[in-house]
Amino acid sequence: MTLVREPVHQGRLKTPFYPCVEKLDTVNQWHEWKGYSSPDALYCEDMEYFAIRNGTGVFDLSPMTKYRITGPDALDYLNRLVTRDMAKIRPGRVAYAVWCDDLGQVIDDGTIFHLREGEYRLCSQERHFAWLQAATIGFDVSIVHETEEVAALAVQGPTSFSILSNMNIPGLEQLKPFGLMHVDFQGTEMMVSRTGFTADLGYELWIDPGKALELWDALFAAGELHKIRAIGTQALELARIEAGYLAPYAEFLPSDEVIRTGRSRSPLELGLDWLVDFKKPNFNGRRALAEEKRNGSKWQLVKLDIDGNKAAHASYIFAKEKGNKKEIGFVTSAAWSPVCKQNIALGTVLAPHGKPGDTVWVEIYYQREMHWNRAMAKATVVDKPFWYPARRGATPPGSY
Repeated sequence: MTLVREPVHQGRLKTPFYPCVEKLDTVNQWHEWKGYSSPDALYCEDMEYFAIRNGTGVFDLSPMTKYRITGPDALDYLNRLVTRDMAKIRPGRVAYAVWCDDLGQVIDDGTIFHLREGEYRLCSQERHFAWLQAATIGFDVSIVHETEEVAALAVQGPTSFSILSNMNIPGLEQLKPFGLMHVDFQGTEMMVSRTGFTADLGYELWIDPGKALELWDALFAAGELHKIRAIGTQALELARIEAGYLAPYAEFLPSDEVIRTGRSRSPLELGLDWLVDFKKPNFNGRRALAEEKRNGSKWQLVKLDIDGNKAAHASYIFAKEKGNKKEIGFVTSAAWSPVCKQNIALGTVLAPHGKPGDTVWVEIYYQREMHWNRAMAKATVVDKPFWYPARRGATPPGSY
């Protein structure tokens, strides 16, 4: 077992792409993302969002937490850690995964990149070094925190394939969703993965920080005629909700952060039962999840198509029973979707409510000209992502 201490910094850090991003900033809206400066928006949230849907949006992913996991027991270690069977994820593939505590409650979700045989990279929103350390007992593995050692860009949108093709990336047309490959960029190895957080055609580029500025310049030169724009977190968040993707501190709280019982969620309650493989002999939370599977879950994640155009931020969800309203849950993320022309939301409701096709009611409060208004809006539970274009899964994607 080899461990490397997680770095501690004073003050806010700048990503390798910060000089390029900062030059484009016109609104001065930034926030802290795991110690790094990250933009909420750079010029206009709406225009940045439409760059994702009509052209290509480029988002600086560098602050994402990254851990390199290697060693003879790397696969066994990961299979013990996460709920899905990592033995099925061959080299050159990427897996979405969740990991739980002993009570079967989600600590976090993330992506696991099988870089090469026995070599993995785990990416997550939160920092989990202490948990990963504790889970290494009995395994011959090495865990290295490599967030600072890898610069990353999300390149997302219908023209992303055309732009990267202009960079003459070999083999790009054969890269399937959740696939990865290693290519040469100006003498440095760059990893290209067909992954993203937007429910659209898209890629992520991973490279040594020393080549970050050269990669940015080459990418934007290749995309000059393909509507390429840098984007901030607000535009990405709207695309995330349209995709129906979960976010920590929105759809769930990391179980190691909650104080009150009943405030965390299991993967079964988050609609992630497809990620829980009970055929594996053992993994963190297996016994608790097996019991929940037998007895039923308390909560159910839902996707809602809501009447009207007032976004249902922080709204309560009701069912009507015998003419009376009954509170059954609450909205976790909401937005008016410009591309779907829908009022959409993600929420959590008490079982057995929340089956696809169910009708529920959402209590929406909104302010206009200093006055608060209340609306009870009808909503339908849907079981598909709000946005899922055919190009997202096409190989090759085709030129746009």
